[in-house]
Amino acid sequence: MNTYDIAVVGLGPTGLTLAHLLGRRGLSVLVLEREPEFYGNARAVYTDDEALRVFQTAEVADEIHADMNVDSAVQWVKSDGTTLVQFRETQRPLWWPVVNFLYQPYLETKLEKLLDRYPDVDVRRGREVLGFTQDDDGVTVRHAAATGSRYGKDENVVDEATAETVRVAYLVAADGGRSVVRTQLGIEMSGKSYPERWLVVDLAAKDGADAFRHLPYFDFVCSPDMPTVSCPQPGGHHRFEFALKDSDDTAHFESDETVRRLIGRYVDLAEVEVRRQLVYTFNAVTADRWREGRVLLAGDAAHMTPQFIGQGMNAGVRDADNLSWKLEAIVRHGADPAILDTYETERKPHAKAMIALSVFNKSLVSLKHPVGAKARDAAMWTALRVPGLGGWIERAGMKPKPRFGRDAYLGTPRGLLGAEGTLAPQPVVRRYDGRPIRFDDAVGIGWAVVGIGVDPRERLGDDIDTWERVGATFTTVFAPGARPQGSVGDGRRRAGLVDVEDTTGELGRWLGRHRIRSGDVLVLRPDKFVFGAGRDASALTAAMRQQLGLAEERVLARPVEVV
Repeated sequence: MNTYDIAVVGLGPTGLTLAHLLGRRGLSVLVLEREPEFYGNARAVYTDDEALRVFQTAEVADEIHADMNVDSAVQWVKSDGTTLVQFRETQRPLWWPVVNFLYQPYLETKLEKLLDRYPDVDVRRGREVLGFTQDDDGVTVRHAAATGSRYGKDENVVDEATAETVRVAYLVAADGGRSVVRTQLGIEMSGKSYPERWLVVDLAAKDGADAFRHLPYFDFVCSPDMPTVSCPQPGGHHRFEFALKDSDDTAHFESDETVRRLIGRYVDLAEVEVRRQLVYTFNAVTADRWREGRVLLAGDAAHMTPQFIGQGMNAGVRDADNLSWKLEAIVRHGADPAILDTYETERKPHAKAMIALSVFNKSLVSLKHPVGAKARDAAMWTALRVPGLGGWIERAGMKPKPRFGRDAYLGTPRGLLGAEGTLAPQPVVRRYDGRPIRFDDAVGIGWAVVGIGVDPRERLGDDIDTWERVGATFTTVFAPGARPQGSVGDGRRRAGLVDVEDTTGELGRWLGRHRIRSGDVLVLRPDKFVFGAGRDASALTAAMRQQLGLAEERVLARPVEVV
């Protein structure tokens, strides 16, 4: 029987991201995907700076970002093209752009190909999970060859004569909204399924045609007659979505004649080809529990987000980030498996907040009653002219922040202005040799113990061994222009220390807002959420050991890459 550290079921964006993160962290991974071939159609269209930072941790961000449409405005417009409100966020606190439109086939095919770099990540397509059992030591998984259903178009046929059995420490179900694993566990989903129907039409420009130049931005067309979404995508692709009335016939709207009539309002029919036309409904639900022993749910298996703010895929990417380092802590460093309970307490509130915002946005942009639509337009016009509120709306300030609820996260308690349980920024910093580098690339993918103007090891004393054993990096951040000067030899690099300069002052401003001062130690979790900060480094070490439940004899070292 073959053995792996982790089995991942599903090779969509969540499963792909998790496989990359686990592979980069040195774990052995089996990925099981029922479909023999990639779907080939676009579903997700958008990713944000938070998700791209996760892809950066997975060491794939630069490759996949090269294929994206970046920094597009997102706007609500009337049926005559008049702009109601335009959302544009130009700040980049996480280094990456906030608005990035993608073509999912480009993303998934590149992510799957890049998995070849990990010899311990085994991808098995055309394999259906037949069942699994778990005990105190691991999970036994049975899987067999399957024809796949071409994502619901055909009947899936499983050949049980080809069944194999594997043994893993943990099983992660990233197998979508109809998750086989979640169904076998008997876990229900709570929330609401919406009967409202939308027609999605995916287009591609014909060779040589410049079919979409006149549609440069993402538009919610707030027309009471037919609310419409117009979404630019890279590589000569574009998506339209049209809201149907209750009385509309699905077959009629999926017909070629109707589709051509609808898209003909926006594009030259001679310049485009239709790649997909489908009427769908949507769900706004979350699984009642995300963990059953050694089996965990992620992505759409754990939560389904309506498409109206483009956060469905990104929620799964965040799941993968949260899970990957905790699984590493358990499998490689001997942490207590109980830390996996924080996966749901940290991620579920954020996922639900995104779902609520998506439903709210849908309710506003798809108003079909003329009087209600006029009232919405008037309310938006007024809100945009209120000092402070208008700017907040245009920056999409209503988007849920990456901030865990109090007493619901792995980390020290957050005070009134504390940073604990929040995502740290990622500025560009200056290395000792004068070269710029993104902060995460400097400190690596594990725990980061950061001294503000000091070598944090001087604050740790004998506790340094604990951090070395979990593969932490030690970093000193100097304020702008504050790198030490002195006699010959004074500035030489200290072995095992990453020293960078906050040349833009961005990190310093963030530290100041959270009352983290020169001489303090800042501890970042591997996902770059703040574990804790303060002058008492021994207390931070004790808190880390206690919360991870680390046993001295089971802690294993990991080589540290120092920039």
